[in-house]
Amino acid sequence: MNRLPLLLLGLTLATWLSCAASRAQSIRATVLSIGDGDTIRVQQGQQRITVRLACIDAPEMAQAPDGANARRYLQTRLRLGSSVTLRPQTVDRYGRTVAEVIGEVNLNLALVEDGMAFAYRKYLGQCDAREYVEAESRASRSRYGVWRVPGGITRPWEFRRGRTAGRSASTAESIPGGRRLRCREIGSFARAQELLRQGHTYLDGDGNGVACESLR
Repeated sequence: MNRLPLLLLGLTLATWLSCAASRAQSIRATVLSIGDGDTIRVQQGQQRITVRLACIDAPEMAQAPDGANARRYLQTRLRLGSSVTLRPQTVDRYGRTVAEVIGEVNLNLALVEDGMAFAYRKYLGQCDAREYVEAESRASRSRYGVWRVPGGITRPWEFRRGRTAGRSASTAESIPGGRRLRCREIGSFARAQELLRQGHTYLDGDGNGVACESLR
């Protein structure tokens, strides 16, 4: 008996079940705030969730003007109070849900397509990698956004790496008593941003220019 057709049938069924499981994991949520070009805050049921947009990397807020442009772009495409569909992939080390965010369109892909973010090749595994890479190529050819300069601006992951390498122990020395503050001790999101501007860079754990995102 030829087992190949059965094997192919099994693979087809497995693929179908995988896709069905992925669709089942999609959840509806309401937009509460926009953190930056690839981070939003949503309400899902009784929970407030910080969402890191999957498979892309938008310029940091400190990468002027591109970081602010990416955030502004998201604000125009995702109105506060609007409903979105999340396609969760994982939870990152900061406790953020990593997901594709679907409004009228796939916002993750739209950011890349319009030159507001890069395809994050290191983490393209759970997205349609070809779709994201091709969108980035089109944006590059059209010189949109981050591609307005030949080769594009400094990649956000390289920018973060440079900032981390440049940090020194002098930051800790500026804290009264030499003790680092914890986000839960600060009391408000606004106060955390003020402390970040004063040099308390350790409050920005992921280097995205926003301190204590848990306080939003």
